[in-house]
Amino acid sequence: MTLILPSRLWEFLVATTLIIWAPGPSVLFTIARAISWGRTVAMASVLGNVLGEFTISIIVAVGLGPILQRSHPFFIAVQWLGAGYLVHLGIDALRHSKEHAEAMTDLSGGKPSFWKTVRQGYTVGVLNPKTLVFFAAILPEFTDRSKGHLISQLILLGTIFCLIALISDGAWGIITGTIREWLSSDAVRLERLRMGGGLVMVGLGVLTFINSILHS
Repeated sequence: MTLILPSRLWEFLVATTLIIWAPGPSVLFTIARAISWGRTVAMASVLGNVLGEFTISIIVAVGLGPILQRSHPFFIAVQWLGAGYLVHLGIDALRHSKEHAEAMTDLSGGKPSFWKTVRQGYTVGVLNPKTLVFFAAILPEFTDRSKGHLISQLILLGTIFCLIALISDGAWGIITGTIREWLSSDAVRLERLRMGGGLVMVGLGVLTFINSILHS
């Protein structure tokens, strides 16, 4: 595959940085996981989330972008799937907040497995409406049609996006996870934090549902 550098690469870097820094599903999901389980689970969630985003970039590169732009019902369906999964994770966190908090007072146990966390993060990433909008509607605007090889340009831009997201979201996970470990000796406080993380995910899912309805 030929590597082509789009002429608007610097503009793309600025746009990518701004959209990743803006509070959205991936950042809030990472924070919620870090509060609930600490840095390791947060970083596993970030890894899965970025892999999900990279999957979207590949799909868009080979032709999903035009379908999403033309089919509003299809785009809404993807939004609802992502929102539903976030609500599911949030409710699970609320239901098991007490037992999870008791387990978290001993940070050596009680955590979900690494690969289960990666899979959950992947699902959130691949169903992230903001990433779908960016990749399907905005990313193609930064390609240089005169240079050809549009698929390779889209893959390159998607890869750059995912690398920046990995660094940014990873920083959120490490910082939030460090604060959580500082509070790990207080089971009651951790239970409240766990519930807070669950509420964040439920609220984010509900807001996604509402947003999809308002713009349908």
